[in-house]
Amino acid sequence: ELPVHQRGDAVSSIVYEANARVRDPVYGCVGAISSLQQQIDALQTQLALTQAEVVHLRVRQTASFPHGFCPTSPSNSGSPTFKLMGSQTMPIFDLDMVVDQASLGEPMWSF
Repeated sequence: ELPVHQRGDAVSSIVYEANARVRDPVYGCVGAISSLQQQIDALQTQLALTQAEVVHLRVRQTASFPHGFCPTSPSNSGSPTFKLMGSQTMPIFDLDMVVDQASLGEPMWSF
């Protein structure tokens, strides 16, 4: 009862689910989707931690060079934002993160 233009997608979907059921008879493609979602969540957590670390390192670097001078980063020394941040001797903010690391030890790829 599907329109003709949707029948190819429907067949592909049924074949995909059938193949997924062969690999995982209980969950089928839902198990694969769930596994991929868990991997996305773990990678997003790792990305957030890495981004926070980059910000923290930039703030520390900026705070350690007064008056916006940074000999190791000449491209940033001309930036007004860098000079403004560099004029402060204390970090602008303190980064403390709490992360549930129980799931970080799980393998990211499973077959």
